[in-house]
Amino acid sequence: MITENQYFDGNVKSLGYETPEGKSTIGIINPGEYEFGTANKEIMHVIEGSLTILLHGETQWQVIESGSSFEVSSNSSFKVKTEVQTAYLCQYR
Repeated sequence: MITENQYFDGNVKSLGYETPEGKSTIGIINPGEYEFGTANKEIMHVIEGSLTILLHGETQWQVIESGSSFEVSSNSSFKVKTEVQTAYLCQYR
């Protein structure tokens, strides 16, 4: 089953699906700044574009370019900002 997700007035949209390894979403983030909360550990892969991220408890923003990934712990939050539409794959593990 494929699920559709929409956040921040449609500025972040994704399609969710499940594999034997767990749930995943693939989506697009429009230019802007957003904060996400997590229930599970998330592995975010930037497919195209780039994200500038601030992980919970950290003070320095990091730039994640296309082809790179980062991890977010469960029961946490993180901020992202981007100046271009950015495609991502998020794996919930």
